[in-house]
Amino acid sequence: MSKTSLARSASGNVPHARACPEEPAAVGLQRWDNGDYQIEKELIVAATAGSSGLTALGWDERWNSALAGLSDPVLWPARVSRVDRGACTVMTGSAKVRIVTERDVEVAVGDWVCVAGSAADGTARIAAVLPRRAEFRRTRPAKSAGTKVVAANIDTVFVCDALDGSLGVRHLERFLALAWQSGATPVVVITKSDAAPIQRVTDAVNLAKTVARGVSVVVVSSTTADGVLSLEPYLMPGRTVALLGLSGAGKSTLTNRLAGADIAATGAVRGDGSGRHTTSHRELVVLPQGGLLIDTPGIRALSILGAGDGVEQAFGDIEAIADNCRYPNCSHSGESGCAIAAALADPQLQPDRLDAWLRMRLELASSKTHNARDDVAERKRRKAAKFAARRASKT
Repeated sequence: MSKTSLARSASGNVPHARACPEEPAAVGLQRWDNGDYQIEKELIVAATAGSSGLTALGWDERWNSALAGLSDPVLWPARVSRVDRGACTVMTGSAKVRIVTERDVEVAVGDWVCVAGSAADGTARIAAVLPRRAEFRRTRPAKSAGTKVVAANIDTVFVCDALDGSLGVRHLERFLALAWQSGATPVVVITKSDAAPIQRVTDAVNLAKTVARGVSVVVVSSTTADGVLSLEPYLMPGRTVALLGLSGAGKSTLTNRLAGADIAATGAVRGDGSGRHTTSHRELVVLPQGGLLIDTPGIRALSILGAGDGVEQAFGDIEAIADNCRYPNCSHSGESGCAIAAALADPQLQPDRLDAWLRMRLELASSKTHNARDDVAERKRRKAAKFAARRASKT
C-alpha cells in the first residue's frame, strides 16, 4: 500500500510546521461485524479539481498547529464524515476509513480527529478530537439529559424553509438563535420556489426578513435549479455548510441538487404540509465545486437550551432597546423606565416578536433553574452515598 507524506507544501497541500506522520493513500473501507473489523474493499476518494488532500476537507494551518500541540508524531489527522453506534467513517484526504469509536470519546460529523494505529490491520482508533471551532447542538430525547453535537466545525448554516411547508417565523427565530449559538453564520434558504406564485415568494422573503435581521435570505428551487447559483459563495472549497430545518423543508433534495447526484433519500410532504423524516443520519459530503455539506435529519422538537448568546444575536434589535432600560434587571413587564415599553409605540417593534423574545428568555431562565436544582440534588446524592460508604466501612 503506497503512502504519501502530509508535509507536501510544494504540491498545494497545507504546509506543516513539524514533520507529520504519513497518511494512508489508499486504505480499506471497513465494516463493523460482531466486534471484528473486516476489510471489504479498497475505496480511494477522488480529489476535487483544483484542490486535494486534507485541504479539500477544510484542513488549514490552524488545525495543523492544534495537531502539533499534541506532541505525538504517530497521530494522523482525519475528518469525521459519518457517525454510527460504535463506529464512524473518517476521511483522510485520499480515502475513507471505517474505525471504532470509544465510549469515552464523543465525536460528531465534521470533527477533526487524531487517529492512532493502522487502518489496514484494523488497529486504527481515535486518540483525540481537536477543539471545535463551531458546533451545532440539539437537545437529546426527553428521557436523556443535556445536548448532543449534531454538526461540528461548520462555517455556514442553511436554515431551510419550504414554501409548501409550515415553518413560520416563530420557528425561524428559534432556528436562527441555535445557528448563531453554533458560531457559524446563518443563511435563510427558502426552498421549492417552483411550487408557489411569484407574489407568495415575495411575501415569504419579506416575512423572513422581519425576523432574520442582518441575515441573507436566498430563494431556490432544487427542481429547476433557480437560485442555486446564489449559494455558491458559501460553498467554496474547504468551507462547510450544515442544512437545518423541519422535516419536509427540502434539505435532502437540495443536497442532491448541489451534489449533482441522488445521494440523499427524499420523500413527499404530507397533506397537511408537514414533512416526513427521510434523512436518518448525518453525513459530510464533498461537493463537486469543492464545498462540504452536512445534511441533518429534520428537527421537530426545537429547544434553545444553552443558546443564550444565540438568542441575543437573533434578537439583536430588541436587545439594543433593552440596553436602554433604567434598571439592568428590568423584566420588561411594565416597570418604570422600561425602554421596551416605550418602544412598543414604535411600529418597528412588533408585539409578536417581542413576545417571542420574552418567551425565549423565560425558557432559558427556567432551564438554568432546572439545571441548578439537578446539580444540588446530584451533590446531595453523592454526599449521602459517601456517608453511607463510610458508615459501612466502620461496621
